[in-house]
Amino acid sequence: MSTTPARRGRQPAAQAIFAGLVAVSWWFDHRAPAAEPSTPGPAGQAFVMREVAAGSGLVFRHQAPQLDPRLEGIEAQIAALGAAVSVSDVDGDGLPDVYVTSSRFGAPNALFHNQGQGRFRDVAAAAGVADLNVEGRGASMGSCWADMDNDGDEDLFVYRWGYPALLRNDGALHFTDVTAGSGLERWVNCNAAIWFDADQDGLVDLYVAGYFHQEHDLWNLKSTLIMHDDFEFATNGGDNWFFRNLGGGRFLESTAAAGLTSTRWTMGAAAADFDDDGWIDLYTANDYGAEEFYRNRGDGSFELVDAGLGDDSKSGMCVALGEIQNEGRLAVYVTNISERAYLFQGNNLRLNYLDDGSGFLNIAEGPIADCGWAWGSQFGDFDNDGWQDLFVANGFVTGEPGKGSYWYSMSKVAGATGGVVRDAANWPPMNGADLSGGERSRVLMNKNGRVFRDMAEALGVNDAFDGRAVALADLAGRGALDVLVANQRGPLLAWRCEPPAGRHWVQFVLVARHSNRSAIGASVAVKAGPLHGLRVVDGGSGFSSQNERKLHFGLGEQAVLDEVVVRWPDGRRQVLPGAGLAVDRVHTIEEPER
Repeated sequence: MSTTPARRGRQPAAQAIFAGLVAVSWWFDHRAPAAEPSTPGPAGQAFVMREVAAGSGLVFRHQAPQLDPRLEGIEAQIAALGAAVSVSDVDGDGLPDVYVTSSRFGAPNALFHNQGQGRFRDVAAAAGVADLNVEGRGASMGSCWADMDNDGDEDLFVYRWGYPALLRNDGALHFTDVTAGSGLERWVNCNAAIWFDADQDGLVDLYVAGYFHQEHDLWNLKSTLIMHDDFEFATNGGDNWFFRNLGGGRFLESTAAAGLTSTRWTMGAAAADFDDDGWIDLYTANDYGAEEFYRNRGDGSFELVDAGLGDDSKSGMCVALGEIQNEGRLAVYVTNISERAYLFQGNNLRLNYLDDGSGFLNIAEGPIADCGWAWGSQFGDFDNDGWQDLFVANGFVTGEPGKGSYWYSMSKVAGATGGVVRDAANWPPMNGADLSGGERSRVLMNKNGRVFRDMAEALGVNDAFDGRAVALADLAGRGALDVLVANQRGPLLAWRCEPPAGRHWVQFVLVARHSNRSAIGASVAVKAGPLHGLRVVDGGSGFSSQNERKLHFGLGEQAVLDEVVVRWPDGRRQVLPGAGLAVDRVHTIEEPER
């Protein structure tokens, strides 16, 4: 699937044609050959992935919400959300900690504190962040971390179907619920939230996306008219909200003033400076509709821009950001639904040509496009060869043996008019039927920026759970990324990546002094020989997930850095000569004085 994006502003025709030819030539050999058993290193060593959750102490199983009895017939699909994972260094010891959510009233969330050497212990109860699935308050759908008050430690925002929870980090692995009086306490049936500093005042703001409309308490319904009004262009979802950080733990709802009003069924969001003007922009993925790009006007307000996103995304689940060609420009990956013979939407991999007015060009074909019913994804260099790979979690609802498929029943509803579709009472009961369940994850390895090959089966990544959120972190400080996968009604998985010996790497921790302390929205560009990598500090991305804040670069056989360029959240650039930065090390970079 490939489209030519609508253009923002005027540009020469030859320039537009050139951009398209570059993308097509890059992708021409993407039709993947059979998977290879491994990725060899310099001396022929194999790249290995091993699942290590239980052995690391990351033992957790998600429980789904139980909703109003009137939804019983299709509860399996309505309540198929809530398995989420986020990563943050909670106590500032330099080790990533892991927070995972459950979604049934009474079921605890978990905060896995890193004990070192890749070992974890659940401290959520003692920390005050476990018991957040409470009747009348809401069920957890995800979380994101940021130092909201710039006091040097990471605070936690848990979004729910219900009232969100803002938990201030008091230090010593203890949190206080400060939602009351924060300005955030309103009912939002939310499946996505991210932190970013929209106005460059040094305080992270909060974007909270509604899914089901906020008038619905899904446990105590007044009406069963809760579903989308269209399968491709629905606009009756919950409101999306923007909260301006005023400092002192207080937020001001500023959605209209920021130009971020939307009632799409938003599933994913990510923020970055996509157009390289020094201001952080916003990208959203919407279920039952097109993706949206909001350009920052340069004052913390936004305009919805036609950037070529309106035609080829109908069930956007996540927004993942990566750099796939080593040319220093961000690509965007949005997952969708693919079920041959019923619905093949295909995932979107968009190259960013905003700098020449061409918008985002979708080049997804082959295994990148077809991952089944795809959910969370993240880019990361799993084998340290210098090229960012892609992990995708898949599968919607695994049914009971012998109960058949629900696809035919759902296709009948999809052909009905909006009023029929909106009423959950009109949907045929699932009765234990399967709906694209049991689909394995994909490990899409980037071969020199020209081909992605699905290596999952060859690597032994053969899980068959209903995957949701994906987050990346170097859990044991080995100089290699690990992959965390939260599964709906299933266990948390931790895939340990073991790159071939002899490949180099470098990691960066950014500490802001004038920008927001978490440096959310900052980027690092590394030049090492032919490799020109780019990474962005994450305030939430993918689907209901957040990666470790430390930025990881695989370098392959490059043992020397040429240059490192840091772009801080306020747009300022800091250039560091590579000679002073050793490879195979973690470097902490502090924001310079203004």
